[in-house]
Amino acid sequence: MSRTRSRSDSIREDEELRLPRPPGVLRRFWARHPVVADVMLTILCILLSLTPAARLDPSLPEPFAFLLSVLGPTAVVLACATLLWRRRVPLLPAVTAYALEMLFLFSVFPGGSPLLLVAAYSLAVYSSSRLAWITYAGGLTVLFAVGALLWGTGAITLQSGSNAVLAAVVLGLIGTLIGVNVGNRKRYLDAVIARSRQLLVERDQQAQLAAAAERARIAREMHDIVSHSLTVIVALSEGAAATPDRDQARAAASTAADTARSALTEMRLMLGVLRDDDAPLPLAPAQPVEPRDTVAAAQRAGYPVTLAVSGSADLPPATAHAVGRIVQEGVTNAMRHAPGATAVRVRIDHGADSVRIDIRNDGVSGQVGSEGFGLRGLSERAAHARGTLQSGPTGPGSWLLRAELPLTADASAQHAAALTLAPTPEEHP
Repeated sequence: MSRTRSRSDSIREDEELRLPRPPGVLRRFWARHPVVADVMLTILCILLSLTPAARLDPSLPEPFAFLLSVLGPTAVVLACATLLWRRRVPLLPAVTAYALEMLFLFSVFPGGSPLLLVAAYSLAVYSSSRLAWITYAGGLTVLFAVGALLWGTGAITLQSGSNAVLAAVVLGLIGTLIGVNVGNRKRYLDAVIARSRQLLVERDQQAQLAAAAERARIAREMHDIVSHSLTVIVALSEGAAATPDRDQARAAASTAADTARSALTEMRLMLGVLRDDDAPLPLAPAQPVEPRDTVAAAQRAGYPVTLAVSGSADLPPATAHAVGRIVQEGVTNAMRHAPGATAVRVRIDHGADSVRIDIRNDGVSGQVGSEGFGLRGLSERAAHARGTLQSGPTGPGSWLLRAELPLTADASAQHAAALTLAPTPEEHP
């Protein structure tokens, strides 16, 4: 089952890479049927190697000549059979090929075995070019030394020894040169294909990461829209139900309706972007939330929220959006978790290198909660803008939410890895 799955995965990757078909009918057949190709190649080498192995030097002593005539064909068959392992163990056919060439030192046939040609080629293709050249030089050195020793002792003639050595030089050189060329090209193509497959995997991973980041961004946006709007609507509805003045109740109900329409408009815009397949998903809405609008909505709901702004600066879109959402979430938390607050102070200080947002409120009671997504989303917003976020109690019944976002490249670099939550609360109690 695992073999079938891995093969299908490989086919799918090749289809995604859009690799062209290998040229040539025979080449495609050899590539698809390697065992058949090796068997046919082994049989061909055996047939072409039996002739020189059978024609030995007649001047050899009779017992020795008879022994070689019997062992020669057997050695040829065994040596050529090693070609069946030329893809997995390419050094084995090369070694046996040079050993077989030593047998041809006793032959008077002017030529060697094609086994050496195929073995040298296979070693360069399926192992390495360096090993192929080392084996070629070492095999010829040993063959020449053995031939010189046998000729010096009178065991072979100069002609038979020269024929065997010269045939080994030519066949080994041709096989090595062709194998080096084909092997280098094969390894280069394998590296290119492997790199292309790696890029496919990295592309899929990047797409998954981008999708996860986009889901987190949409979750933050939806949380901020729904949480703030519903908090204001609940406060206005409760105020309208509690007041005996019909005019105040009507004004509160009208403000609640306006707040609901505004929230519905923002949600429709976001859902419209999600449903449009051709529209790219932005990292932030085009129009950031204005802190003054957030404070005004809270004031209309009857909460003692004030806003103080010092300095002025043209904020980048991402920073302006983060400032608006931080103010919106901070005010919403104060409205939800400190309904008895007597003062909710929002202060925005525009500096030369950064902008700082402080949201202070009183009326906090009870233990600090550990559930919720508001401050977690604000921490992610601050980190996205390369800023810091701090949230925690500052005294009995008081709470401070502070965020500092850089404006310059130097300040961004200093805050690149900053994400502070002290004492790591999630929401107001």
